[in-house]
Amino acid sequence: MRIAICGLGLIGGSFARAYKAQGHTVLGFDTSKNTMDYALESGICDKELKTEDIKNCDLLIVAICPEAAIRYINEIAPHVGTRCTVIDICGTKQKITESIFPLAKKHGFSFCGTHPMAGLHFSGIDYSRAELFEEASMVLVPPSDADMALTDHVIELLAPAKFGRFTLCSAEEHDKMIAYTSQLAHVVSNAYVKSPTARMHHGFSAGSYKDLTRVAKLDENMWTELFLQNVEYLSDELGFIIDSLTQYKKAIETNDADTLRSLLREGRIIKEETDGYVS
Repeated sequence: MRIAICGLGLIGGSFARAYKAQGHTVLGFDTSKNTMDYALESGICDKELKTEDIKNCDLLIVAICPEAAIRYINEIAPHVGTRCTVIDICGTKQKITESIFPLAKKHGFSFCGTHPMAGLHFSGIDYSRAELFEEASMVLVPPSDADMALTDHVIELLAPAKFGRFTLCSAEEHDKMIAYTSQLAHVVSNAYVKSPTARMHHGFSAGSYKDLTRVAKLDENMWTELFLQNVEYLSDELGFIIDSLTQYKKAIETNDADTLRSLLREGRIIKEETDGYVS
């Protein structure tokens, strides 16, 4: 296959490495000259992607932030053709699918929204790796009027990345779920380290601290864009956790052991149930 990738950061770079490891041809593009040079010199990409190359590729992976992805796909839409299938890997789906589904139909190319459930708390091509997506879940958001042929084709095109499962949903379902499973976790982790105690934790922290603060180190520009594209669902999730924390705080401040024990037990049981254990 001939694979085109726009955006050679952690995710785009990892896709490039995964396809190269399986013997496919990879054409890549990144606005950073240093990144582009590194991708070519290290063999992560075979050549720099030009707009005129896209029509001869089997798959175009757009691995950049949502607003930039919308602009880019609008620019290249007249040049995609019918051979190349286009996917984005953005962390929110409603805005990009609302923009690109009609555009793809107008220009006659196939487009499917996707979101790989894999990543690291580091960014950039230096941290990319071919095995990043192995056994991970990949969310697919096809057009509502698409038949299974499109999703089957996308799954086939993504086979070299070795995803463990594929989840199909609407853009709205995706954004509602991701507000809880990803965005809320990043907000909480980032807020957690703002305690004055954070600067004095050395020698007192172990696994719990590391687990909770891993994603506090984030790209503030990208996550600001993602949060503000998902205001309603993320605000709801923040409301739920603020209400819960308020209950814990009150029980602790009033020395209410029974309530505190009940809150902790409830949380433990929910965790066990959602992980598939029997309490």
